[in-house]
Amino acid sequence: MATERLSMRKIREILRQTKDLGLSYREVARSLGVSVGVVGATVRRFDRSMLFWPAADALNDELLEARLYGPKEPQAPKRPVPDCTAIHLERRRPGVTLELLHLEYLERHPDGYRYTQFCEFYRRWLAKHRLSMRQIHRAGEKMFADYAGKKPHIVDPETGEIRPVELFVAVLGASNYTYAEATETQKSRDWIASHVRAFEFFDGVAAAVVPDQLRSGVSAPCRYEPAIQRTYQELARHYGTVILPARPASPRDKAKGEVGVQVVERWILARLRNQTFFSVDELNERIWELLEELNNRPMRLYGASRRVLFDRIDRPALKALPAARFVYAEWKLATVNIDYHVAVDNHFYSVPFRYAREQVDVRLSATSVEIFRHNERLVCHARSFRRGGHTTLPAHMPAAHRKHLQWSPSRFIRWASTIGEQTARLIEAILAERPHPEMGYRSCLGILRLARRYGSDRLEAACRRAVAIRARSYRSVASILRNGLDRVPLQENNPTDPHQPISHDNIRGSDYYH
Repeated sequence: MATERLSMRKIREILRQTKDLGLSYREVARSLGVSVGVVGATVRRFDRSMLFWPAADALNDELLEARLYGPKEPQAPKRPVPDCTAIHLERRRPGVTLELLHLEYLERHPDGYRYTQFCEFYRRWLAKHRLSMRQIHRAGEKMFADYAGKKPHIVDPETGEIRPVELFVAVLGASNYTYAEATETQKSRDWIASHVRAFEFFDGVAAAVVPDQLRSGVSAPCRYEPAIQRTYQELARHYGTVILPARPASPRDKAKGEVGVQVVERWILARLRNQTFFSVDELNERIWELLEELNNRPMRLYGASRRVLFDRIDRPALKALPAARFVYAEWKLATVNIDYHVAVDNHFYSVPFRYAREQVDVRLSATSVEIFRHNERLVCHARSFRRGGHTTLPAHMPAAHRKHLQWSPSRFIRWASTIGEQTARLIEAILAERPHPEMGYRSCLGILRLARRYGSDRLEAACRRAVAIRARSYRSVASILRNGLDRVPLQENNPTDPHQPISHDNIRGSDYYH
């Protein structure tokens, strides 16, 4: 039939337009340049195949063709095909050549292929098993980033110690335009800062960044699904690009980066070998001078410099830089304590109390601490570096805790003063003798509330007796009132003198022991 001569691409398009788009056979025929009969025959054949659309679109061409037209009948080759796998294994042996293997092949198959065709079979097989895609880099498509294996160094001006530092290199794929700088380490903060400066050097952002699978940028290296470090992912989102880590041990994925590093090592690092630098900033000034020369040098292969190609190819295609520079921040996983605070660098930050014991994500910048749960920001605090301190918002506290927060020593003393002078003295003494005034709040509150039951006059008298006998607790005042001791006159000459001996029926006195 006519449909048997159609390519699988056209067959899929016929099915898509009729099944997905609901076009008529005539419209599909006009769109694809085939007859209406061919369209109808293809759809009928699909309907008889018991397949369903669009599920059938997931099948590869061989399976879909087999379901539509049945399996192909194998055609016996006219001549025996050489066993290329065996040929390849035999060639590893010393002295074995393709000519020898061809002679042995003809001994087994006198009517076999001649030497030229025999080699052609093997060449094609070898090409399939040595797949190497030649990458075509489009304008503004990729920026390759990596650290050089060879390191520059700086000298401590005080001790003379030679200390190696890192060399960051970024290369644009289409133009080979290169950026390089020295950094103290390969840690996340330096890695991110180098990217920011590279984007600013290029005055734009490539559609994708291709790094090696360094710990600074990839938190979980994997050949197929590497996990991007969160701050690195945040950088990409800020600049509107994506991170495409190269596969481990696959230098072809980042050949531009590898070559860029090699060029920087040869044309910049090698020229610094006899020079001494006492700081990273001083080293970078010289690196950027040589980088200018490198980017302006004509490349023999292209007949133009990197800068010329950058201006012509990459620059117009790069994305514009955002209005604000990226602010570096680190992410940490934390658990909200039972007191609805999160511990970050020995300081405690509050979250709404209902999230106690929940796991949260903490974003730390130089000036702020943001706390997230399920990608929802719960709060943003100003960062504090006071060890052991607390940053608490009253709105995060339960109602009872907020009410407690409203109490203060002065408030208790003012309340006590409305009852009487002795009550105020007792309250003041209770708050003063505690290590922290808050530890006496409950005692003071209990004493002052006794006025509701016994009246202000009796409470004032009870507090007078409590001050005299230095009984500074709620239980003592309540006992005095309960037993009516507030109505019993005090025996002391100076009842308010704390050094005056206490006279009481239950106290024996010092004479008892003589």
